Amino acid sequence: MLTTDLIERILAAIPSKTVGLLGDLFLDRYLDIDPALDEPSVETGLTAYQVTRVRSYPGALGTVMNNLAALGVGRIYPIAIIGDDGEGYELRQALGRLPAVDPGGLVVAPDRRTPTYTKPMRGTEELNRLDIKNRTPTPAALEDAVLKLLDESWPRLDALIVLDQVSEEDCGVVTKRVRDRLAVVANGDPAKFVLTDSRERIGLFRNVCTKPNRRELLGCLSEPLQTEQLMAYAAEQGMRYEDLEFTLSVLNLDDKTGRVVFGTDGANGIRLIPYPRTSYTSVIAIPAYPVTGPIDICGAGDSCSAGITCAMVSGVTPEQAAAFGNLVASITIQQIGTTGTASPEQVRQRWKEVQ
Repeated sequence: MLTTDLIERILAAIPSKTVGLLGDLFLDRYLDIDPALDEPSVETGLTAYQVTRVRSYPGALGTVMNNLAALGVGRIYPIAIIGDDGEGYELRQALGRLPAVDPGGLVVAPDRRTPTYTKPMRGTEELNRLDIKNRTPTPAALEDAVLKLLDESWPRLDALIVLDQVSEEDCGVVTKRVRDRLAVVANGDPAKFVLTDSRERIGLFRNVCTKPNRRELLGCLSEPLQTEQLMAYAAEQGMRYEDLEFTLSVLNLDDKTGRVVFGTDGANGIRLIPYPRTSYTSVIAIPAYPVTGPIDICGAGDSCSAGITCAMVSGVTPEQAAAFGNLVASITIQQIGTTGTASPEQVRQRWKEVQ
């Protein structure tokens, strides 16, 4: 499915492209703790962990951004809401270290918090994460600002990636109003590639391509699948029930969104439905690339989204784009203790390995 020439074609096209991102931009803050420096707290008697380094990176939508930048995208335009707070300052500093990022689409809101994942790392052990999120509905004025930025930037974008990270409904960037506007602009320009990823609401998007994982797919079913019947059918066909259930869930989402579905399933790769669908059973299995040794799947889906999008704006088929996304993800999951990225040289090296 992939060839050396095709990979070089993708990597050569990326620097001339503009990719927009719309959604929840987080700060990923790592606190590096040295266990050898533990000391008791005089006040409480509890162990006081000693932080020796603080590392800050753009997270959530920023993880996709990191991967786009690492792959060499020429211009990256994020549309997001962040707070006018210390975390927002750290986030803007982190964004400033990324090449090609245009911060003109960032809406700074004094009455909102910058969503933040704080990850204490005690040696090599990750302790309980500390989350900061907005848990009240996004004000209409901020929605208006996001919609205006989407409308203004749309003609200049070669592709758009949408990330709905916040689980609480209408409390993040991708509210119902934003989803509805996105459906309208995407329907008016169906040739433009739009890829959406949502933790809780993937079944509510229309006229855009989607990239759900297994949990997100099963969660958007309107009715439970008939398990006993499916198990019997899977046995007749010599299939695993889990594979049949996943495939039918991909087909169900395709019926709703009306565009290509890239259903990701970890080590099983991607189940893809092309658009327009030629038959009810036209599901294509795109295998993952095998890896050895320890892995860290944090950010794997975001790196896959970046890879798929970079490939699609280079003019390849969805099947080839899915394979390229799998290749990129196979690089990032081997980077332990951090949210990984893949550079063009790493892509070339990995391709030599898997051939």
